[in-house]
Amino acid sequence: MRLLSCSLILYIYICTVRYFFHIGYNGGSYSGWQRHPYGLGVQQVIEESLQKILKTPVAIVGCGRTDAQVHASQFFFHLDVNQPWEFDMLFRLNKVLPPDIAVFDIIPMQELAHARFDAVKRSYDYFIHTYKDPFLSQISALYLLRNLHLDKIKTATALLPLYSDYRSLCIAPAEQNSTICHVTAAHWLTDANGDRLRFQISANRYLSRMIRIIVGQLLRIGAGTLSIDEFESYLATEKTPKHFAPAHPQGLYLSKVDYPYLNLAPRSSFSAAAQLHTSDSWQPI
Repeated sequence: MRLLSCSLILYIYICTVRYFFHIGYNGGSYSGWQRHPYGLGVQQVIEESLQKILKTPVAIVGCGRTDAQVHASQFFFHLDVNQPWEFDMLFRLNKVLPPDIAVFDIIPMQELAHARFDAVKRSYDYFIHTYKDPFLSQISALYLLRNLHLDKIKTATALLPLYSDYRSLCIAPAEQNSTICHVTAAHWLTDANGDRLRFQISANRYLSRMIRIIVGQLLRIGAGTLSIDEFESYLATEKTPKHFAPAHPQGLYLSKVDYPYLNLAPRSSFSAAAQLHTSDSWQPI
């Protein structure tokens, strides 16, 4: 009986086909990527759409998680099926999904390829506008801040790759198996008028609310209510910030996910159209 069970498992494994789905979504109407009982997640919408098409329950595995109202201009998930479909899944799935979720590519993969565990780098963008604009309210974070000390923000941002323990800049660090994150790049950009800001960060992994907490602290430095030394103490010790509010969620985008065997360029038009800027419009501070 044991040999039979093992043989059955091996047969199922060999017959399984794994696909990576390259997608993007506007997270404004969702309670994050993951399926949970507290609201509608992007994962649930996609699984239910695939179930309608394939006529069978499905479970997908995402490359990570995003918080409520956070967007993704590049995201991957994988799906296992018993045999390849014989129709245009890209067309059919995009037709079933709502307008705020788009599928860009569907890629057959090796069985052991994993959308979450194989990702070696994830990059995020955080967009800020400093003037009230009704057309940006759901896709960029409004902060009515004037005369920010951009030089101080730049100096503090340069500290991020120098440290690896981010337990003081996340929610519930005790619930994490590890609070070590390797930030490989972090910098700020601004538009020609100086009233739009864009924070970019790349790392192997992130902790809960980590990026939004970092942005919130860096804005305090720019506003003059937090010193660079105090900020560095959060990175160098277990000292927790007194003012801990994360930055607004709608400014945050998961913008790039890299794998050792897959490095697709993001669909830049997806985020560029939303932000009303091309890549050339942003200049380093």
